[in-house]
Amino acid sequence: MKISIITVSYNSASTIRDTIESVLSQRYENIEYIVVDGASSDTTMAIVNEYGSKIAKVVSEPDKGIYDAMNKGISLATGDIIGILNSDDFFETDDVVGSVASCFASSPESQLVFGDIVFVDPNDLNAVTRFYSAGHFRSWKLRFGWMPPHPATFIRAEAYKLAGPYSMLYRISADYEMFVRLLVVHKLPFARLDQVLVRMRAGGVSTSGVRSSLRLNREIVQACRRNGIYTNLVMVLSKLPFKLVEYFKRPKGNSQ
Repeated sequence: MKISIITVSYNSASTIRDTIESVLSQRYENIEYIVVDGASSDTTMAIVNEYGSKIAKVVSEPDKGIYDAMNKGISLATGDIIGILNSDDFFETDDVVGSVASCFASSPESQLVFGDIVFVDPNDLNAVTRFYSAGHFRSWKLRFGWMPPHPATFIRAEAYKLAGPYSMLYRISADYEMFVRLLVVHKLPFARLDQVLVRMRAGGVSTSGVRSSLRLNREIVQACRRNGIYTNLVMVLSKLPFKLVEYFKRPKGNSQ
């Protein structure tokens, strides 16, 4: 089973080495690694080029944003399974991809496999600031704004072909809209790994303040409605008290 890992980047010189090293250190052997860069103006590409043929495919050219870059990576991927690991994220352990492959092998009907993520302090990668679990996720919860952790989600290539590319209509919620298409519109089966797969540096676009949070939730409502699923902003915001509880949770046995 070949697994394609796609890293999208733009001016990521301060973080991308951790991402690359975490992919190349995976013990699972059948990995196709792809880097799609948006024509960075810093030393991102110099770092990427240090790894030479260890990275199967490298693209560096202007794009229309992160979701455009993801679509480019998916179009280049030849793996049976596709995972997207952004340039400020990294795998929790060296057996993440192997665990994902085993999960797909033991659940051949599943079109998606996802696990948990932790957010960490950008200045201390061992300091967990938030635990994001998919343990209680069900597809119907998408209309209330809940989604699996996208960085810890692996999707069969055939599922992407069925659903189509990430939509360019959304600035920060195209991953959410993709889940709506995959899990609600097409009703694809999924499996969950009960472990932390990815560490994310806190402070990304979708978690960077009240204004971005409001935009995120408005885009969630639009994503549902454009796919024929009823929701409204009040329904989506009803998740916030539960998010506060989740914020203070810590993973069991995964913190370093």
